[in-house]
Amino acid sequence: MSARLPACSVLILAGGRGARMGGRDKGLLEWRGEPLVAHVQRVVRPLTDDVVISCNRNQELYRGYADRLVADAEADYPGPLAGVIAGLAMARHDWVVVLGCDAPLIDRRLIEDLLELAVVQDLPAMVRQGGYWQPMFAVLPRRVLPLLRRAWLEGERSLQRALLGVGGCCGLDCAVGDPRLSNFNTPELLGP
Repeated sequence: MSARLPACSVLILAGGRGARMGGRDKGLLEWRGEPLVAHVQRVVRPLTDDVVISCNRNQELYRGYADRLVADAEADYPGPLAGVIAGLAMARHDWVVVLGCDAPLIDRRLIEDLLELAVVQDLPAMVRQGGYWQPMFAVLPRRVLPLLRRAWLEGERSLQRALLGVGGCCGLDCAVGDPRLSNFNTPELLGP
């Protein structure tokens, strides 16, 4: 981690039901001989002493990739916002990098740029690609946890809308087609 950036926690979201993968646990699906989560964890490990994985099943299989595991407070896979709330509550550091488990091409430079933007602006930061927000690539200050909890209690389930509603969010613009932002969320993307 660069000396100019504060310590951060990394929250890897792997708690979904894997509907587009036929119900299989997406983070544990193999790509290039390793589970998708292993690729993400390898990039973030040098950046933090606090890797948290939000997973609602297969905790024993995820344990080797995390310092700590967390599950959603509610059953039946309530979505990424629930995972972010649970992860923020457990994070050790004031800044939390949020990534999906299905982005094996993410790189350190993108994460550091996103963290720097969030810290300099003192706001949550999300990737914006082609004018669209990408909430699975975000950096959040832990202080937004009460605001996200309140949004949840008021019925919000969209991670993007909740993050945009916390009183400001800055965007890190990335090119359309930037391979670092590829989500491997269908079987075809994993290859033969």
